Amino acid sequence: MNVKPDFSKNANQAATAPAFLSVWDMHAYYGESYIVQGVSFNVHEGEILALLGRNGAGKTSTLRAIARLDDPQVTHGEIWLDHAPLHSMKSHEAAAAGIGLVPEDRRIIPGLTVEENLQLAQIAPPIGWSLERLYELFPRLGERRKQEGVTLSGGEQQMLAIARALARDIKVLLLDEPYEGLAPVIVDEIEKTLIHIKEQGITTVIVEQNAVRALELADRSVILDTGSIVFDGSAAEVLENEELRAEYLAI
Repeated sequence: MNVKPDFSKNANQAATAPAFLSVWDMHAYYGESYIVQGVSFNVHEGEILALLGRNGAGKTSTLRAIARLDDPQVTHGEIWLDHAPLHSMKSHEAAAAGIGLVPEDRRIIPGLTVEENLQLAQIAPPIGWSLERLYELFPRLGERRKQEGVTLSGGEQQMLAIARALARDIKVLLLDEPYEGLAPVIVDEIEKTLIHIKEQGITTVIVEQNAVRALELADRSVILDTGSIVFDGSAAEVLENEELRAEYLAI
């Protein structure tokens, strides 16, 4: 009889280690649908974590729960950022504590220029990310600073969404499908930016259907399957494990 492979041996090892961002035994629902089922993982400061899984595995729900958005509804568990209890915060408080979520639809504000989108998000006075520094990181945005944000190309809108998150001097960047619909050359450019952001000490959690690209960028990976963690370990281990990739990522 064939036995389904068990890749969960590492799934909760990190939960007891000191970490910068910790998710502990989180359960969440959309209505009556049990989406996140006891998820626990840690992310260390300056680390890039690829949060992967098939469609419907609970990846986006986990990001939204960390950002303390109203949906999904978190019914149990704890989320800690740099010793602060995010699980007791509202979304605006989590944002002020250093959580920056870039959603899949980017949410560029219509009617505002690139610069106005950034200024609206920027804390005053900026501590780490002035407009000048953001334009150095994203030269295209500097060139288009007076252009309405929603008229940018898809790749430029993604850059603007990331820059807008950074403008709030965040500690953790949560990215939901940042490569979707983008040409490989634009993905290359965004990945170079994410590496630079990592070098500045910012912690990143990336949800991405292009699992290979995400794994090549990431230090570690957590894989979800139907709302539960089935793997927690190095990104390199996932890339090297054909059986694991086939079972849970279909690659």
